[in-house]
Amino acid sequence: MISRRKTRQVTVGNVRIGGDAPVSVQSMTSCYTYDIDKCVAEINKLDQAGADIVRVAVPERKDTEALKEILKQVKVPIVADVHFHFQRALESVEAGVHKIRLNPGNINDRAQVEKVIDACKERGIPIRVGVNEGSIVERKDKQKRLKELGGVFSDNKHGHFLAIMIAKLEEYLDIFYERNFHDIVISAKSIDPLLVVSAYEEISKRFDHPLHLGVTHAGPKETGTIRSVVPLGHLLASGIGDTIRISYANDPIYEVQDGLELMYILGLRTRKGAELIGCPTCGRIQVDLFTLIQQVNKALHEHIQLPIKVAVMGCVVNGPGECEGADVAIFAGDKRGIIYVQGQKVANVPEEQILETLLAETRKFQDKVIRGEAKLGEKVVDILPPDPIGELGSGYAKIEAGKAAAVSLPVMKN
Repeated sequence: MISRRKTRQVTVGNVRIGGDAPVSVQSMTSCYTYDIDKCVAEINKLDQAGADIVRVAVPERKDTEALKEILKQVKVPIVADVHFHFQRALESVEAGVHKIRLNPGNINDRAQVEKVIDACKERGIPIRVGVNEGSIVERKDKQKRLKELGGVFSDNKHGHFLAIMIAKLEEYLDIFYERNFHDIVISAKSIDPLLVVSAYEEISKRFDHPLHLGVTHAGPKETGTIRSVVPLGHLLASGIGDTIRISYANDPIYEVQDGLELMYILGLRTRKGAELIGCPTCGRIQVDLFTLIQQVNKALHEHIQLPIKVAVMGCVVNGPGECEGADVAIFAGDKRGIIYVQGQKVANVPEEQILETLLAETRKFQDKVIRGEAKLGEKVVDILPPDPIGELGSGYAKIEAGKAAAVSLPVMKN
């Protein structure tokens, strides 16, 4: 179990962040907020995929004007992303959003910030203070503090940026504290995964507010996955982080899916739906495993609600060991597949029937679990690997037909 850092707790709509609340997964819409129908459709799609919170951009008045109608048609809490124009924050609060995101790098007029704080305090709305590497600026009246922090971080590769981030946060948060406002979430993002790790580690030592983790400008999913998951996984495994957004230049549905998967594998959230374990493949496979994996994944997503672990292996060499913890498993052979449920062999079918049979057995097992007749993760018996020569159709029949020669293994001597 990961021991998580203790933080204050804030509430965003019906979602708690920090304290003893589970780590929440966020995403952000990619459409124009003023296009109400498209925005509502995208928010609901993200909600259905498992997003706990969704953020929308409100750069113009027409975006905040659309919020009231959008909020009527969605259930997931909505965050208004505000840059440059503090008035957009006030309009968003008036519309009824559940959280405001401010960037100290582009809204730094004290009087404007105070107006936003007071409006959020009156409505009980938390504020995320989001410091991004690309938007923070040094201010002349903070040169002394920057020099002090520069000494603290002198041995750190990213010491210059860390000094700026901490100084900017201290300066900005002082305004909140003076207004007796503490419903704050902090983020400090960068394109550099190592700077992200260093920044959040340092911030977690200095502030007790919940932290929103993320890597900014992570890129396309193909490369952004690694750029995001490596630092976020490290921080979460270290107990740092209360809510996350994985950012891709892609359909935001992938941000939610990958964010949830990261939570599942770290044991920070209870898995919903099946967990698929797939063979990495090699020259031993004797079925179209790539197609089969995709078909199984789609079928499980559509038909299985319980966190049943399903393993699909392309041969019998590593299959028995790798499938040991699986509830349902299949070993493929010579255009065939043998299916096991809790270690017991239940079917031996030709390749064209593997998908149908595997899904049927998985659904049957799910029904047994629901009825209380079986438990997830419990074996009835140990898996006995199939005979690679006989049961998978690659040996005895061919030998008997004269298409293959019998092979005897040499006896090992001591």
